[in-house]
Amino acid sequence: MQTVWLSGAEWIAVLRIGLGLWWLESWRHKDKKGWFERGTGIAWAADVAGKHRWTFVKGGFDRVVRPRPELMAYVVVYAELALGLGLVLGLLTPVALVGGLLLNLLYLVLMIHDWAEQGQNAMMALISLVALFAMGWQVWSLDAATGLFL
Repeated sequence: MQTVWLSGAEWIAVLRIGLGLWWLESWRHKDKKGWFERGTGIAWAADVAGKHRWTFVKGGFDRVVRPRPELMAYVVVYAELALGLGLVLGLLTPVALVGGLLLNLLYLVLMIHDWAEQGQNAMMALISLVALFAMGWQVWSLDAATGLFL
């Protein structure tokens, strides 16, 4: 593989770190007080799921999320933080890439009618796939420094 300026592995690391920064920004701009104290994030998702054209989305939401809104608010918010930190630092990178891919796919299915969100989720999922299959933890990562996953 020929590249300019950086090696192929380094460019993949740039992509991985950029994806991590994207997750950290998603975490940073969330109204945590609204999510944790007023339940705004889960209430919004419940409204979206309740109107969803695919019945399995509403059913899945009703079984998994609706019975435990406070817990799920913490899971969503802190999953985004953990994904961002894992990808930027390159710590447990394959786990973070698979977790991020799954979260983006969940967001994609839930918000299938919101075209503004679909581009972001699709691109983040694509970056996760590329970084996963290119083993984006080979350089500039704690995984590489410790020999984990190599």
